[in-house]
Amino acid sequence: MASILQSLHKTLAAGLVLAVVLFILYLITQGFDNATFWPFLFRWLHVFSGVLWVGLLYYFNFVQIPSMPKIPDEQKPAVTKVIAPEVLFWFRWAAMATLVTGLILALLNGYLLEAILIGLSDGVAKHAAIGIGMWIAAIMWFNVWFVIWPNQQKALGLVEADADTKKAAGRTAMLFSRTNTALSIPMLFSMVAAQNLY
Repeated sequence: MASILQSLHKTLAAGLVLAVVLFILYLITQGFDNATFWPFLFRWLHVFSGVLWVGLLYYFNFVQIPSMPKIPDEQKPAVTKVIAPEVLFWFRWAAMATLVTGLILALLNGYLLEAILIGLSDGVAKHAAIGIGMWIAAIMWFNVWFVIWPNQQKALGLVEADADTKKAAGRTAMLFSRTNTALSIPMLFSMVAAQNLY
């Protein structure tokens, strides 16, 4: 067991195998229903990627950003040159996966247009709630790909930039990361409310 847990890839594979076992148990007891399976699969992928995305967002805002001033200057390259670029890779691709799987899920469940229109086309409160959550998530996704990531590339020295540009880019990335942290709260509220209050 220890050899599995020492490798991230083996750990993820073990988790996937356990999920497949649970799915097989479901199939044995309930049978396969095509109309149920695909929305379930994309909801599961949506939640998985969303947990990864928001979890890394919270890591940046709850751990890394507040800790950086406490780290001695000679140790900061370990974070800025090794940890942060790796986290940002998973962060932005988790954002992309969350957005794409969420749109597919809404399409499979038949409310994509109604959610995009925030329930204005049919007056259904559930579509308004999920639509608000989707629009907030889309704004967060845009911030990740078109503001945070380009500025982090400059701030971390992944692209050429002078010292003043790096400092300004770091501040911009931090402010938009904090914006996404604030937006994540009503986004999650809207998503959960659509499933439980309406």
